[in-house]
Amino acid sequence: MARPAPPQLLAVAAKVDAALSALFTDERDTWADFNSALEVPLADLADFVAGGGKRIRPAYCHWGWVTAGGDPSGDGAVAGGCALELLHAFALIHDDVMDGSSTRRSSPTVWARYLQRHREGSLRGEARRFAEAAAVLVGDIAIVMADRTLGDTTPEVRRVWDALRTELNMGQYLDVVGTAAGGVSVADARTIVRNKTAGYTIVRPLQLGAALAGRVDLDERLSAHGLPLGVAFQLRDDMLGVFGEPERTGKPVGDDLREGKPTVLLALARSAADESQRAVLATVGATAHADGGGDVSYDHIAAVQEVMIETGAVAAVEAEIDQLLESSLEAIDDLPDINGSHAALRALADFVVDRDT
Repeated sequence: MARPAPPQLLAVAAKVDAALSALFTDERDTWADFNSALEVPLADLADFVAGGGKRIRPAYCHWGWVTAGGDPSGDGAVAGGCALELLHAFALIHDDVMDGSSTRRSSPTVWARYLQRHREGSLRGEARRFAEAAAVLVGDIAIVMADRTLGDTTPEVRRVWDALRTELNMGQYLDVVGTAAGGVSVADARTIVRNKTAGYTIVRPLQLGAALAGRVDLDERLSAHGLPLGVAFQLRDDMLGVFGEPERTGKPVGDDLREGKPTVLLALARSAADESQRAVLATVGATAHADGGGDVSYDHIAAVQEVMIETGAVAAVEAEIDQLLESSLEAIDDLPDINGSHAALRALADFVVDRDT
């Protein structure tokens, strides 16, 4: 059974949620008199941000701040946490458009909402094109709000923030190309993980918090802890994408298989598969439709799961997660232990690799 979220995360999440709620109230008030139509994208974005998410990135920003000597009871890292959560919304909303995913967090994705509105309103033009365009703009609003929320900062904070955003988009591009190519090598899959997820989820949020506290000298030590943990986080995510329970993950079973996401898990299975197993794996991603749908039967999913187990890919990924977690935990000892920061980092590390959502 997966671990519950630790209190070191929940306390940060509550503070960031309150700040985000106030931020959206101000944003909607600002645009209310300009054009009532703008209530729709802002409400969609507010609902998306409030509708789920573990607030892992704000938690790491906070504990990077505390590790660097920031006041744990103060609000010095809240703006950074809000900016990270808005950036995360931008990434997920756009990701759902790119993947054609109709469900996120057990609810319709933003583009799927607009698809329904187009159909129900008998609007002109192509429904899918309208839906994607509207969702892209909602995502764009999120990243603009993220930049504004971070506000005027020091050059050190801006350096981390710019690196985070750039790495995220470069990694996402590699992900898109890898999916279209029908698979990538194990080495290339690892490159995508390092750029798209590891830095964006843990390393950069930690460094952002430390930079907000004026301790950029901690960058390398924070990276030594955060990088292996960020890779482990994505490896766990890949496992959940194939073996996770929809009622827990909030996404349909087989979503990653339908899209043929270029994961380390899939790359390892392909590299170790025999001819008959490769034939099964060749069906991954082959059922995606132009409209974002796809036919992935439970039998198909079960067959792919079986191959991933038989080739040793699942066992290899689980062993790698354990090794990465151990490496990450060892690196904590090289960081300052301030106001319970070591205990918090250990609790967060255990949570992000041992979760079922």
